This record gives sequence, structure tokens and C-alpha cells, in this order.
Amino acid sequence: MLVLTVLVAAITPGVALLFYFYLKDKYDAEPLHMVVRMFLLGFLVVLPIMIVQQGLLRAFGDNTFLFAFGISAGVEELFKWFVLFNFIYNHTEFDEPYDGILYAVAVSLGFATLENIMYAFTLHASFGSLLIRGLLPVSGHAMFGVVMGYYLGMAKFASAGKRKKFLVLSVTLPLVWHGIYDFILNMPGRNWIWWIVPFMALMWYGGMDKVVKANNRSPFRFLRKEETPIRTAPQPAPISKKKEA
Repeated sequence: MLVLTVLVAAITPGVALLFYFYLKDKYDAEPLHMVVRMFLLGFLVVLPIMIVQQGLLRAFGDNTFLFAFGISAGVEELFKWFVLFNFIYNHTEFDEPYDGILYAVAVSLGFATLENIMYAFTLHASFGSLLIRGLLPVSGHAMFGVVMGYYLGMAKFASAGKRKKFLVLSVTLPLVWHGIYDFILNMPGRNWIWWIVPFMALMWYGGMDKVVKANNRSPFRFLRKEETPIRTAPQPAPISKKKEA
């Protein structure tokens, strides 16, 4: 029973956030199986990411700045970007800018969810620590996914001259934000608490703004639902008056 409780506590934040962003697709909802597929691909990149990170740690040590921006943020965001670019960027279902956000969030939350499960069972995490991880690492990965997906969506529907710029931004900006996040968490003592709260508030504010902007660029926003005719109550047939003889 305890194992099931911990498993549910580890999975719930990622699934809840994914459902939230799925519902934010205002104009053309994505096929659920595609979203689940990208979520599971996020699961699959965890192992290769861990192998690469361990190799880099042995080669370069655990310098705080290098770890935050290179070994942690750099490796994770590059892997996630690679999955998105190769599995969904040219897919026919990627047909509006918000799709980039949704699929990037799905990959990011898939990664974060399995990471959360591993954390829960390897370190025997308490329910409270899993709650904090839901508010910070899992939520953080969702926001990095929003940034990545927003610029992938911009690149997908931009002119040829601007496409490369947006593709570069789609990998560099989430890497930088993720690096800042990791750098804050590695601050000595409890100083990180005073920085992480405004940082996450800023990330969510900027992320929700990107969600609105991406939806506003949807080519489907001008399509209106067919108006159903208003049914009126049947009128009684007129009563004919007979002329008196």
C-alpha cells in the first residue's frame, strides 16, 4: 500500500500538469495518443541522459556553474530538443503554434515524472518532499518545455529567413533558464529559497503569456462552429371562420 501511495504521489504532478496544458489548446485539440506518445518518449530519454551526465561528471568534476548550465541543463534540454525535432516537428499533427508547447511540455513532463519516480524509490522520499518536487523540478521542467515549444512553434510557421533564428532560440533559451534554476538550487545554505520563489513566479508568468500568444497565432482561431438554427415552438394553425349563411 505504501509503495502505491508513493508511486501515485510521484506520478500525479506530471500527469496533472500535462492535462492542464492539454486543456489549454483552445482551437484544435491534439490527438491524445500523440500527446501520450511524446510523454513516453520523455521517459525513454532518462537513461541516455543519465549515462551522458555521469560521463561528463567524471570527466569535468562537479563545478557548480558547469554542472548547472552544462551537465544538467545542457544535456537534458539538448536531448529533449532532439526528440521534439526528430519525432514531432515535421509531423502533420503539428499544425498550429500551440502544438509546439503541448508536445514539448509532454516530453519534459515525461522526463520529470520518471525522474520523480526514481527519486521517490531510491531515496525513500517522503510525501512532503515529493510535494516540493512537484512544485519545483516537475513544474520547472514544464516551464522549460513551454519556452522550447513556443519557439519551435514560431520556427515551424515562420518564413524561411527567420526559421533558423527561432530554432536556435528553442534550444538556447530553455537551456539558459534551466541553468539558472539549477544554479539557484545549488546555492549554499538556504539562500536558494529567496531566489527560487520569484524565479518560478517569473517562469509561470512568462509561460502563461506564451501560451496565450501561441493560441492567438492559431490558423484555426477564425473558424466558427456551425450555428445551430434556433428552434421555435410550432405556431397553431389559423382557425378559419365560416361565413354565416
